[in-house]
Amino acid sequence: MTSIVIIGSALSGNKGAAAMLESAIDTLGARLPDARFTLLSMYPDRDAALNTYPNLEIVPADPIQLGVGINSLALLHRILPPLRSTIQRRSRAIRAMANADVLLDQGGITFTDGREKFLLYNVASILPAFNTKTPVFKCAQAIGPFKNPINRWASKTFLPKVDTIVTRGAITQRFADGLGLTNTFPGADYAFSLELRGDERSSLAGRIDLEGLSGERRLVGISPSVVLQKKVEARGGDYVAMMAGLARRMVDAGYDVLVLPHSARTGTEKTHNNDLPLCREIVTRIGESPNVHFVADELTSQELRFLIGMCAFFVTSRFHAMISSLSMGVPTLVIGWSHKYEEVLEMFELQDWAIGSADATEESVWARFGSLVEAEPEVRAHLAEHLPEVKARSLKQADLIADLVRTSSVGNPA
Repeated sequence: MTSIVIIGSALSGNKGAAAMLESAIDTLGARLPDARFTLLSMYPDRDAALNTYPNLEIVPADPIQLGVGINSLALLHRILPPLRSTIQRRSRAIRAMANADVLLDQGGITFTDGREKFLLYNVASILPAFNTKTPVFKCAQAIGPFKNPINRWASKTFLPKVDTIVTRGAITQRFADGLGLTNTFPGADYAFSLELRGDERSSLAGRIDLEGLSGERRLVGISPSVVLQKKVEARGGDYVAMMAGLARRMVDAGYDVLVLPHSARTGTEKTHNNDLPLCREIVTRIGESPNVHFVADELTSQELRFLIGMCAFFVTSRFHAMISSLSMGVPTLVIGWSHKYEEVLEMFELQDWAIGSADATEESVWARFGSLVEAEPEVRAHLAEHLPEVKARSLKQADLIADLVRTSSVGNPA
């Protein structure tokens, strides 16, 4: 039996993480029919409730459990061989890791300057595998730049120990090359491999007014982000006012607007991996309008992609909402905060349709949206031309993982 451990993704909350996780399970299941998966989960109860995969086990691994418990036990597993069987019996996480053929790290952006507060988590996610001698495969993600001394030291210390790092674009690849990494593969985000199941319309029918989204007015999707909200407000801006103002302008210009949280956790007002409270605030600020539609629910990654595919245009600050809109061939305007947006748009020759958070105002974004509408035929042509190649680059990592599994030793004796 093939055993694969996954960290850095989830079924709940951030649906980009769900798209990466489900893409891995589906594509690797096709290549390794006996594969069983273990997700080291930050939200184990919610992930377990949403889990429909019979070959996926959910194991608790919130930041404290991972950073202290799992990492400590993994170190003891390495340095105290007589205790290994006992440690494995008492810890599901260590048992899964020690017997895994590979650990898949699906962190979307890791080891990057400006995100030093996440650096410990980036290290803690892969360190247990090093201690159990389990190969580590970093699925397509952004890394770098590496100018900060702490990040540069950690990156030079740990990243060369990874078996394979799939870079998510040319900018990340340049950062990796500059660090001297030789274990990279130029790929594309795993979520490009996500396929619709075909039942999305029927599963949404009772919850979303699909007929209302298919009226005479063209539909514009808006997917906000609490991450960008914090960045805009840190420089004195008002992200909610900006997004609400954009929506009102779109309605006045003859569009319908769909406010779509691509990262959502129902039953809580906490904003980590949760854009629902932000979206509610934006919709309230827009005011009552029959031309504004709001998805106030946690949908699956496939349901979200289906709804995005109904849009004529899309404006987003969520990375994987952008991946879904590009995958569905929808002209997209991105308000971003990292090179991770630009390098993906570069694959489609559409990098000009990214606006940095520092330059984002209601007026500047509205002007760029107008330019996107004018350039629609050209943008759609670029999407149609490049999407097959990008999907192939995404899918290639499934082949690389399967090859690594076939060559790795089962059980990983330490």
